[in-house]
Amino acid sequence: MEKDELKKMLEFHHKWLDHKPEGKRACLRNANLQDADLQSANLQKADFEGANLEDANLRKADLRKACLQGANLRWTNLQWADLQGVNLRNANLQDADLGWVDLQDARLPTADD
Repeated sequence: MEKDELKKMLEFHHKWLDHKPEGKRACLRNANLQDADLQSANLQKADFEGANLEDANLRKADLRKACLQGANLRWTNLQWADLQGVNLRNANLQDADLGWVDLQDARLPTADD
């Protein structure tokens, strides 16, 4: 996904979170966000199902209640991210940096995922 396209989508998402009429929830299903810099981004309730976030920077990102089901988070920096209520079923968390994350009420991958 192009940087400008992602920036525009995040602008609409912030408006959606603020209940503004021109807002729209970020739908990034199956998007290629490898190496994306989303540090400190407000991504609450965003849909990243099946997205490739390999090596992305999500440090201090707000991902509360986001859908990351089946997402590739390999080598992703998630330090200090808020993952409360996030759906991580079938997500690849291999070598992801999960230091100091909040996983309260998160749906985590099982050993079979």
